Amino acid sequence: MKKSFLKVLSIVIVILFVACKKKQNPFEIGKQHIGFLTDSTQIKDLKTIFASDSIAQFISGDAFAGNQNSIEVFEKGGAKLLVLTPKQELDSTAVIKSVQIIDSRYKTSKNISTLSTFKDITSAYKISKINNLINSILITVSELNASFAIDKKELPSNLRFDMSLKIEATHIPDNAKIKYFFINWNR
Repeated sequence: MKKSFLKVLSIVIVILFVACKKKQNPFEIGKQHIGFLTDSTQIKDLKTIFASDSIAQFISGDAFAGNQNSIEVFEKGGAKLLVLTPKQELDSTAVIKSVQIIDSRYKTSKNISTLSTFKDITSAYKISKINNLINSILITVSELNASFAIDKKELPSNLRFDMSLKIEATHIPDNAKIKYFFINWNR
């Protein structure tokens, strides 16, 4: 009787363990993953990861021109999902260096997506750095290995044209929309 009870108990524990195991969300963004894509994924594995999607790779004629070869991932319906930049040009064993998030279904665990605003970002994460670029400002969040670009058109007019200005978080309107964002995996 004791043996059968222990046997049933162990089966119940195994079933509970398997049932409680969290299924990976294909649109979840984390510090070291985006859906099924991780910071150690090699270029050659992309066809398996995005088996139901289309992959388009831009290959320039001269690998020494200094341009990165981007890999674009599209849904079968044609919508662009992601733009991947490999760490090494023309190497199928290279890992991904950065991922630009295009599709709004990709979200962080704190619900930040391409549809979020500056207030959404500051409410969810600590801002590590703000860079003043030509046409945009770049908000860096180290906790996520992410950089968020906000078009300077979202800023007050007196802050748009002087690149020498140090932009502070208080200068950025809460409702400023994200132009795009990307995750960096520099290993």
